[in-house]
Order: sequence, then C-alpha cells, then structure tokens
Amino acid sequence: MTKTNSNELSFWEHVDELRGCIIRILVAVVAFGIVAFCFKDAVFSIVLAPKESDFVTYRLFKSLGASLSDFSIHLINTELAQQFLIHIKISFYIGALVVSPYILFALFSFVSPALYTSEKRVALKAVGGGYIMFILGVLLSYFLIFPLTFRFLGTYQVSDEIVNFISLTSYIGTLLTLCLLMGIMFELPILCWILAKMGIINASFLKQYRRHAIVAICVLAAVITPTADAFTLFVVALPIYMLYEISIGIVKQTKRG
Repeated sequence: MTKTNSNELSFWEHVDELRGCIIRILVAVVAFGIVAFCFKDAVFSIVLAPKESDFVTYRLFKSLGASLSDFSIHLINTELAQQFLIHIKISFYIGALVVSPYILFALFSFVSPALYTSEKRVALKAVGGGYIMFILGVLLSYFLIFPLTFRFLGTYQVSDEIVNFISLTSYIGTLLTLCLLMGIMFELPILCWILAKMGIINASFLKQYRRHAIVAICVLAAVITPTADAFTLFVVALPIYMLYEISIGIVKQTKRG
C-alpha cells in the first residue's frame, strides 16, 4: 500500500500550495457571488418564495387535502443598510453553494497526495456522499421545513390586538439556520458509515437504540416546527427517521477497515 504521490514537499512548499488553493477558491466564490449579486430579482424571488401563499409546498399540501388557509406576511426592514448587506450576504452564500463542487475538488486535490490509495477511496466516498446528502438536506429545509415553520410562526398571534411585523433579518436568519441544520442532519448516514468503518458502531447498536432515536427525532421535529398540527410534525419527523433506518442499512453492509 503506497501513497498516491511519492514527491515530498517541505513545510513551506505545502503552505504555498495551500495558499494558492485558498486563493483560487476565494476567486471562484467572489466571481459567482458577483454574478448572483447582478441577478437580484431572480435570486430573491427564490429566497422569498416560501413567504407567499402560492408557494409550491402549500399548493401541494392543499392538493393532498390539507386545510391550509391563505395568508399574507409582509417583511419589513428596520436598519438603513440592512437590505444592501443582506443582498451581499445572500450573493456570497449562493456563490459558495454554486462553487462548492470545485471547493471540495480543490481541497481534496491538496490533501489526496498524503493519503494511501485505500484511504483516498474512502475519502472520495465520504466527501461525495456527504456533499449529496447536505444538498438534499438543504432542499428539504427550503421546500418543507422552513415553509411550514415560517407559516406557523409568522401567522401565530396570542391576541388579535397584536400584529406580526417580521423583519427581513429574522426571515433570512431563520432560513439560513434551518437549511444549515438540515444539511448537517442529513450527514447522519455518512457519519454512521465512517464510524462503522472505524469499528465504533454496528447495526445491532443502532437497532438497540431505535426506540430512543424515535423519541429524540420526534422531539427534534417538534422543536424545528413548533406547531400543534400532527400532520406537520409527521411530515418533518418522517425523513429524519428514514435517515436513521438508512444508516442502519448502510452500517450493516459496511466492512470494517
């Protein structure tokens, strides 16, 4: 078993190579961020779509027989430069998301010469699978978790005398936070696979604690979507539970090594 690259570099040569890698990544992110910045209307039509009653998720639930009433929530801005700063922030995130495959490729190219052939294969699977699962988690949050959460909290009133005025900062912050949390949560099968490769867990262990996991998933789903609607709770908890079952299947097929 040999390393993928026999050429040894000095410490400072490694630093120079890493610096060049980081510079190329930053240039790519900034370039695509500028492109996203220039398409403001298109970008924010997507970002702000879940606050509208005709969003695809609400229409789908209505077609399935769910009793969802129409709602109207207007976002407000309370700080002078906040809209401009959020525009820059969202453009940067979109640039990073678009360039993310290149970021992973560049970082892996930097690290891979120090890996053995078998380690490189494992790393490729972990990075590739982790990226796909993260994107799926973000999409689930955007199309399901965030719309249901926003609709409930945005229309909830303790009294008719109190009107909700949701700030743009609060909306964007909640959207980004939930997308990040769900993206990380979707890494569960990859994490379990890595732990199984290391011999730390096995399928029997995950099956033994399945009941505990179900309770934890229900609590987590209730926290993510604090609504009394049992249907919404089920819709949120189901994909998370499926991840746990998928993890059991993956671990069962994983050989320690």
